Amino acid sequence: MTQLAFIGGGNMARSLIGGLLKTGVAAATISVAEPLAEARQALGREFGVPCYAENRLAAAQAEVILLAVKPQIMPAIHTELRDTLQRNRPLLISIAAGVRLDQLERWFGTGLPIVRCMPNTPALIGAGATGLCANSRVSPAQKAQAQHILDTAGITRWIDDEALMDTVTALSGSGPAYFFALVEALEAAAVAQGLPRDTARALAAQTCLGAGRMLVEGGEDPALLRQRVTSPNGTTQAALESFAADGLPRIVAHAVAAATRRGVELAAQLDKLS
Repeated sequence: MTQLAFIGGGNMARSLIGGLLKTGVAAATISVAEPLAEARQALGREFGVPCYAENRLAAAQAEVILLAVKPQIMPAIHTELRDTLQRNRPLLISIAAGVRLDQLERWFGTGLPIVRCMPNTPALIGAGATGLCANSRVSPAQKAQAQHILDTAGITRWIDDEALMDTVTALSGSGPAYFFALVEALEAAAVAQGLPRDTARALAAQTCLGAGRMLVEGGEDPALLRQRVTSPNGTTQAALESFAADGLPRIVAHAVAAATRRGVELAAQLDKLS
């Protein structure tokens, strides 16, 4: 791994730093810019990486810079980093939701190799799902670098058409919240039928975990797995017929479409801030 600088030392940055160190990356090759003194000290203690209060100091020697800040912060930090990036021409990786490649080029200067990523919160436990897309200046070696960094937090998939990154955001970026909402609903339904709440929650959560592992580890079509659980005229069929009657596929499609539209709107709002 070459010199890597994280701009922002929040939860996602911490998960990636921890993952990289587990793969054998030396702590000395990673630097972090974090404005909060307490957070800087905690990062230094936990990971042994050099930490700075100023973005330009962390980024000074970096060959890869990872922007791990909130989208609304992005227009504000470019004034501090633009000269350094234009001088050194590092690979720039952004994990800020909804921030487009053309916006990053406008803020940090043209001619930079840039990778845009959309991770999700399960990356915090190494079980994330990340979509990545790159501009035309990213070399195959740089794509491999970016993928290696994000692979430490889960699976990665490259997206050729950047317009589809809003769909990735709506699917996997926001997806954990859909899952938690489903577990909440299952728990509430079971409690309404008389189960104790702690038992309902444990059974619902473990059921979803087990089903997810079967899907990921077995590699089989979800429709096939669903059919195997569904006996003719049985309890599962009764529940699935109720889902269908209430329009579950339509509900999910509408939700993903709504999240996709909101991603486009948020990017447009960032244009007004810059």
